[in-house]
Amino acid sequence: MTKLLIDMVIFLASALITVPLAVRFGFGAVLGYLVAGVMIGPWALQLVTDVDAILHFSELGIVLMMFVIGLEMRVDALWAMRRTIFGYGAMQMTVCAAALSGIFLLLGLPWRIALTGGLALSLSSTAMVMSELQERKLMDTPTGRAGFGILLFQDMAAIPLIALLPLLGPAVPTPAGEPGWLVALKAIAMLGAIALAGRYLLHVVLRVIRSTGVPEIFTAFALLWIIGIALLMESVHLSMSLGAFVAGVLLADSDYRHEVEVDMAPFKGLLLGLFFIAVGMSMDFSVLMSEPLRVGVLVVALVGIKTIAQWLLANRFDVPPAQRGYFAILLSQGGEFAFVVMAASLAARVIDQRQASLVTLVVALSMVSTPLLLLVHRRLSGAHARTRAS
Repeated sequence: MTKLLIDMVIFLASALITVPLAVRFGFGAVLGYLVAGVMIGPWALQLVTDVDAILHFSELGIVLMMFVIGLEMRVDALWAMRRTIFGYGAMQMTVCAAALSGIFLLLGLPWRIALTGGLALSLSSTAMVMSELQERKLMDTPTGRAGFGILLFQDMAAIPLIALLPLLGPAVPTPAGEPGWLVALKAIAMLGAIALAGRYLLHVVLRVIRSTGVPEIFTAFALLWIIGIALLMESVHLSMSLGAFVAGVLLADSDYRHEVEVDMAPFKGLLLGLFFIAVGMSMDFSVLMSEPLRVGVLVVALVGIKTIAQWLLANRFDVPPAQRGYFAILLSQGGEFAFVVMAASLAARVIDQRQASLVTLVVALSMVSTPLLLLVHRRLSGAHARTRAS
């Protein structure tokens, strides 16, 4: 218990120091959290060393963020975005994965590793992109809708992506797993069961709990609803963030929507900050010191290829010309789901530990690059606007 409290003090103190400084100098809060993680992690002050446990717990921040987004998204609005989600999302992921896999093949990597790396790195960071869009109040703009649709599709791509990895590994005798059609059927059945519960039971339960007049119980039920559905979705190999989004959509028409949103806001902000701190802590700087050139080339290649691909696609995604550079940079980093893909790739023996550590570091450094590139983009855009005005 004492160790947990000490860790909490370290997290809060580091965030209070680095985040205001990062915001003050125009880098944004996300970079401040990442720097805080690096400083207190195993490669600097070594104040906190259990990185994996912190990273898994802090994923609740992404879960709560997706829930809050779901609260703003009614079913009819979601249906109206089907072209954005499945069209834009599939196009972005295909183009980025193909380009990155091609680069890995040119670098001499086996096709299995190249394909795995391309698919893993084609995914962008839900936490980083959605935080930026919400902070800039761009969710209801064409740029925000395109970015959201792409990220939601990436979450839904979890099943085929994870299912593909064992096929890329070496042929070794393993216990027979469930066939793909059965996995998909279970996922569809779970979605149907959750939708029915949300349609016919949720509002009744909320009304009963609200009638008790105990605000803490209402908040406790909201957390139970979010985390419970997220875990149920994970049990059928769907992402927890997708489950939380569904939980929010089912509450979007409720009279208690605003009250739940207010209750969840403090949890979401703190846990999301903790997630970025954990990403900073997870950076393996021994890989950077042993292979600085390779790491640098991979980070530049990842960010550069995704930026160029998304800038070219932005016209197809109905992003306004003035926002295309911003949109391309916003989705240019690797995502937190790449960590999951790397773990699954290790288990399937597609890659080894050194390659997994390299990819994880590249993803984390690409996350660091995003707020820096966005700052440069804003400064250049502002200077260009002033030049045109004069």
